[in-house]
Amino acid sequence: MPFEELKTRQRAVWDSGSYEPIVDLTREVHADLIAALEPAPGETWLDVATGTGAVALLAARAGATVTGIDLAGRLIDAAKAKAKGEGLAVTFEAGDAEALPYEDASFDVVCSAIGTQFAPDHAAVAAELARVCRPGGRLGLACWTPASGVAGMFGVMRPFMPTPPAGVGNVFDWGRAEYAAQMLEGSFELTTSARETVFRGESGEQMWQTFSIHYGPTKTLAAGLDDARREELHGSWVDFYEGHRQGDEIAMPAAWLLIEGVRR
Repeated sequence: MPFEELKTRQRAVWDSGSYEPIVDLTREVHADLIAALEPAPGETWLDVATGTGAVALLAARAGATVTGIDLAGRLIDAAKAKAKGEGLAVTFEAGDAEALPYEDASFDVVCSAIGTQFAPDHAAVAAELARVCRPGGRLGLACWTPASGVAGMFGVMRPFMPTPPAGVGNVFDWGRAEYAAQMLEGSFELTTSARETVFRGESGEQMWQTFSIHYGPTKTLAAGLDDARREELHGSWVDFYEGHRQGDEIAMPAAWLLIEGVRR
């Protein structure tokens, strides 16, 4: 099912923020995904929805030959700059997870860290992940679960967001093991495991500043509201994160599902 108008808007949304401070909150997820996939020198890797390249760069440091692709050109530019700064030969390019511009069976490993779950057409994404992974190759996905604090964070945003087009997949369905099996088991031998990281910050206000400035979905949403509604969102956001206060810090649990597969 095509969602070209929606994806044009999504591209602008993700391009609107630098994203990098959000990478700091999710480094443990990236490290766990890389540890599960064990990159090796000479392996060909594809990191789908790479963002600013965190996972792609980890794989490249381990010697893999890595390509990273993302819908947002600004994030790809940031990833290229990071790779250049480290002297890493990673190929980064803009593109659509629902129509990957690669030949069949091109990669030994195909992965995505909390990225592909945001694409609207889940069946198309699943088909493309399978298509570009060689037989015997490995798949690794990290996806926020419906019980994740991140799902709660999006719940704060939802009353302020427009209604999505009919047929758009639920972002957090990918965090359910049975749904991952429904999407992928025809092409991969799957295993899944429940994981958790923690978003840490100084205060609810500090988390608002981080997300409303650097995270495209929150920044774009806030910018499109009138003053009163923006302040309502601001207050709800701060209250949500303060609800996860532990002593002198915010510590929001963020559950995620590790999906591993071997291409049939």
